[in-house]
Amino acid sequence: MFRTAKSFFTVDEQQRIVEAIREAEKNTSGEIRVHIDNFCFGSVVKKAQKLFQKLGMFQTNDRNGILIYIATLSHKIAVVGDEGIHQKLGAEYWDSIVKEIVDVFAHHKKVDGLTKGIINCGHQLKIYFPYQSDDKNELNDSISF
Repeated sequence: MFRTAKSFFTVDEQQRIVEAIREAEKNTSGEIRVHIDNFCFGSVVKKAQKLFQKLGMFQTNDRNGILIYIATLSHKIAVVGDEGIHQKLGAEYWDSIVKEIVDVFAHHKKVDGLTKGIINCGHQLKIYFPYQSDDKNELNDSISF
């Protein structure tokens, strides 16, 4: 079935994803975003890094934003983090999150795979960037396309 970026997840599934982002961000000053495209030509990591900049995700105080990028028709996924969280976790962690998401996608449970990856990122952010009393939501929680 041909599923474009905007129809890859149903409206209800999109709401579950936004709720997972909000849940993951409850106990951390970190920020998580999801961006969905149709196609990614070339390196999925480089594309995700460009989108990270375009979405202004580098503007968080602690440089602790995480972007989960999915190119639906190209069957590509990348997870990238800003320098603050990347220094703590490194490329191997991002690769492990991608594997976790893809493994669940393979069982035709794509919303479960993505929400599991989001919650996992939230746990890591909580360890290194715990919630502060003056914390504010620095980035939009909605899915971008």
